[in-house]
Amino acid sequence: MADDAAARGGLAIVDVVKSTTLNEVALSDIMPKRTPPSTQNDYLVEHATLLLRCFAHLLGRELLEETQDDVERARLLFEAPFFVASHDASADPILTYGNRCALELFEMPWDEFTITPSRFTAEEPNRAERAELLRRVTADGFIDDYSGVRISKHGQRFRIRRATVWNLTDSSGVHVGQAATFSAWQRL
Repeated sequence: MADDAAARGGLAIVDVVKSTTLNEVALSDIMPKRTPPSTQNDYLVEHATLLLRCFAHLLGRELLEETQDDVERARLLFEAPFFVASHDASADPILTYGNRCALELFEMPWDEFTITPSRFTAEEPNRAERAELLRRVTADGFIDDYSGVRISKHGQRFRIRRATVWNLTDSSGVHVGQAATFSAWQRL
């Protein structure tokens, strides 16, 4: 696997994808910008709220403890000791968010993570399994029993266990992507 974003499609794919449909152009209003979550951007509170709202709606429980401050919840999500990531709803989905745990596990900085097609989180032989997983999530709203092997930018393989993957919908009910979380993994 190539180490640089350009070899994997990089900005060229993102620019093409974002200009292809009206939904993706409108989605840019709630999608994270290329700067990582921080106090300067309120930890991307709009996107964090989307992730947390959809999780609670579909699974009937909270991913994080409720707080009265949405920015604090966004910070807690970014700093959580478990994995959280999302991708958009394009034909070749691009990663749109990764908390600190996700960035560390995939060995990528934010600006590279958020231009990576999510299919590159799995090795070529595992991509058909991953595609079937995403199809199930699209059809059922979520799954909470996924296990599989993923690979970091530098080739470190790891098995994830009991991952929850859920659909993301905007306030109008339009499908805007999918997200995943897990707290159990083993380096291989």
